[in-house]
Amino acid sequence: MKERKGIILAGGTGTRLYPVTNVVSKQLLPVFDKPMIYYPLATLMLAGIKEILIISTPEDLPRFERLLGSGSQWGIEINYEIQPAPEGIAQALIIGEDFLADSPSALILGDNIFHGAGFGVKLNELSLDSMRNLTLFACQVHDPERYGVAEIGADGRLINIEEKPEDPKSNYAVTGLYFYDADAPKFAADLEPSSRGELEITALNNAYLKHSSVHVEKLDRGHVWFDTGTPESLSEASQYVQAIEHRQGVKIHCPEEIALHKGWVSSDKILETASSVANSDYGQYLTRMVKRHNSGHY
Repeated sequence: MKERKGIILAGGTGTRLYPVTNVVSKQLLPVFDKPMIYYPLATLMLAGIKEILIISTPEDLPRFERLLGSGSQWGIEINYEIQPAPEGIAQALIIGEDFLADSPSALILGDNIFHGAGFGVKLNELSLDSMRNLTLFACQVHDPERYGVAEIGADGRLINIEEKPEDPKSNYAVTGLYFYDADAPKFAADLEPSSRGELEITALNNAYLKHSSVHVEKLDRGHVWFDTGTPESLSEASQYVQAIEHRQGVKIHCPEEIALHKGWVSSDKILETASSVANSDYGQYLTRMVKRHNSGHY
């Protein structure tokens, strides 16, 4: 089996965050101490994924390239592609077809943040699982009518996904993280645009449900999920990250830290980055983190 590759869809217009998104992509906005896109990037890294494609608008893609570069600083490979117009989440798999080259994929939205004890271990296990055609991640929310809602049977199996239903069958929202097999671009190419002219991710997932096996991984109460597409959710995510980092003294979804723990980069490589930004809290944290790692007190 080919190794799973990752796609981060960081396009869209971000109108729910207007006026700040009038001049910058929402995925470049800060979530406390890091750009928003660091969080989905770190999620894919936690899953053991080293080849990643960033898809964004023609205007914003150069900004992501300047921020993230080739990914070599984290021992990964980052590629870039343009989404000319916001024509649906499922379109990302069509745009990324050549990049995927018949590999299984992990598609994550650039404004989604996941965190929780043991979540990285679970991601890595699911990423390596070649028996399932599609794995979805579902989280209990108080307002499921805002999302694609997973109808789950008593046996834990997925029955259906309904997009923004008036009368939700459950309070489990399907999050913006999807593990697909190698057939995803073909399924996406067969979709018809919806009434709003988009290739809908819910339609793709229901196509998988009809023709293949679908597993729903429920996020337990120890895990959190933020869809940071509104001012309220962006603020909540920033407050959450700040509280955890200040309380525990560790950073959430720090790519350098993940890369070091996985053995993708050396301590010296991290210290090079730290020395270049030594006057920042981030640089000072990297220096402390490397010292803890090298001393075995981690």
